[in-house]
Amino acid sequence: MNRILIVEDEPRITAFLEKGLQANGFTTTAVRDGKEAAQMALDSEFDLILLDLGLPGKDGLTVLEELRGQGAHLPIIILTAKDDVDNKVAGFETGADDYVTKPFRFEELLARIRARLRTSTAAVNSSEMVLRLRNVALDLRTRRVQVGDRYIDLSAREFTLAETFLRHPGQVLSREQLLNHVWGYDYDPGSNIVDVYVGYLRKKLGDDLIETVRGMGYRCRT
Repeated sequence: MNRILIVEDEPRITAFLEKGLQANGFTTTAVRDGKEAAQMALDSEFDLILLDLGLPGKDGLTVLEELRGQGAHLPIIILTAKDDVDNKVAGFETGADDYVTKPFRFEELLARIRARLRTSTAAVNSSEMVLRLRNVALDLRTRRVQVGDRYIDLSAREFTLAETFLRHPGQVLSREQLLNHVWGYDYDPGSNIVDVYVGYLRKKLGDDLIETVRGMGYRCRT
């Protein structure tokens, strides 16, 4: 399931994008502030960013420049009402992969998103498509999971949660980070859904793979 970060300060457009993308199988996270967006994009794993230029806190071009400067290689599509050539040139020169002018048809945006995701996936070396840690291997192409010499069935949510842990070995991940990354919607801070799914993974991948860090969250043992 591809994860898309929507950086847009207009609630109506954000709701429109989230509804359409979720209906087409994407997980979405939305932020309206440029400063928050830059930090979230660096701290979390996303597959693509939809980036408005006119943002509070920090403008879109500055966010784009910071992300590229810190090595973020994921596709970034600019969404903006600014249709002049200078803005488009500035966006592409700063590192944007595509440029969509408002107002736009959702079908066109969806086609551009899928095209950029295909290009991004094709550029990844095949050896990087299998995450390995200890005796666990996750194949990101086939969605197959192997523990030792056994193949294990995981649900879509379980697989995404396992992928998140294996991409951050040894790093403490808070429940809020995991909720935001795996479920991608506004959540109840008191929800125990992360604890429930960690329990599922422990049963399927091994009790000693994911440890609880009291008062902080969870960590995947290396």
